[in-house]
Amino acid sequence: MAAAVIFVAVFAGLFGLAIGSFLNVVAYRVPAGISLLRESRCPGCNASIRWYQNIPVASWLALRRRCASCSTPISARYPLVEAATAVLFAGVAWGVAAGRPLDARPVDGALWFGTAEFWGVLVMLLVFASLSIALTLIDLDTKRLPNAIVLPGWAAIVILLLITTVLSGMFPAAAGELSASPGRASASGEIDWWPFLRALIGGAALYVFYFVVRVISPRGMGGGDVKLAGLVGTVLGWFGWGALAVGAFAAFLLGGVFGICLMLLNRAKRKTAIPFGPWILAGAWVGILIGEPVGRWYLGLYS
Repeated sequence: MAAAVIFVAVFAGLFGLAIGSFLNVVAYRVPAGISLLRESRCPGCNASIRWYQNIPVASWLALRRRCASCSTPISARYPLVEAATAVLFAGVAWGVAAGRPLDARPVDGALWFGTAEFWGVLVMLLVFASLSIALTLIDLDTKRLPNAIVLPGWAAIVILLLITTVLSGMFPAAAGELSASPGRASASGEIDWWPFLRALIGGAALYVFYFVVRVISPRGMGGGDVKLAGLVGTVLGWFGWGALAVGAFAAFLLGGVFGICLMLLNRAKRKTAIPFGPWILAGAWVGILIGEPVGRWYLGLYS
């Protein structure tokens, strides 16, 4: 089992290197309106970049951080994004493979690994990780969250969760393995629609909440933030109400702390616009990681 977990994490990390290279392209081209299908070119001399000059991290090191044609410096951001994507993909794969995420009653990893729900959750979280990196880069660069990424990304998450729900019912775990935990596909082969419906409710609820905030304070919240909140709410809702509540709260907490730090360092004023998309996404990952345990702990204080 341990060897299988390591294999999945390593493979995901290597896959993340390639995806990170693509995310660099997405973050640069989508805001600029450049086709993603166009060949890669040097922004300095417009020379085509050959495939062996485009190997994640390795090519940047081999070329000594400069274009092979015109010696224009290549930003360190490119290999850093590729490496960060690899680390995030490996971490997600490790976390999902090691055990059933955020279950109220932990399940032996050997009973969870390889199930339909396992693969569905893994793919969904890797897609969400890719969206998180691309949208964070774009929002930091342009203070925009393009509909061309947010809306298809939201649709992809919904479709993946729907497929996961159906396949978890069609190919259930062996009797007695996962059926003890509520809110998931049972060993009987019946489809449990509640996690999927909760995801849709979570997406709608967070969308409406951010929409109301935008109506109250138009300068403090962009339309892209509202749509991103719907996407994030869908992901968090799948994992549970605790994940949704903690993830939503963490976004404002992290964004607020960051804004206060900037003001203390005289880098911003009260009316300085700060991209909020990265904090919505950061809060979402906090909710995914610790939302359910924190939610159960909080409710336990009143029981």
